[in-house]
Amino acid sequence: MGDDWRESKVADVRALIMRADPNIVEEIKWRKPSNPDGVPTFSLDGLLCTLETYKDKVKVTFAKGASLPDPTELFNASLGAGVRRAIDVREDDALDDDAFVALVQAAVAINRE
Repeated sequence: MGDDWRESKVADVRALIMRADPNIVEEIKWRKPSNPDGVPTFSLDGLLCTLETYKDKVKVTFAKGASLPDPTELFNASLGAGVRRAIDVREDDALDDDAFVALVQAAVAINRE
């Protein structure tokens, strides 16, 4: 990933995901030659979200995002997708920590239904 702003954003997002529920499991999936580091995935009773880095953003994609309440409108990407929703976090973006943790907790609750 390199030592840049994305590394710090990923660490911050990862900490928020784990704060939402201590039983969340992080795994690396989908390793391939074009992405040897793979994609961090977070699961608890099913897939919750993935965390990917791009040149200009860090993307958190919620597997069942279309079913999640988002009163603070964190979702800003994949809004037209049938099931998933994503949050693109750019270098100067500030993420609402409490709203993000609540979103992850809602994702856990959906998986447990």
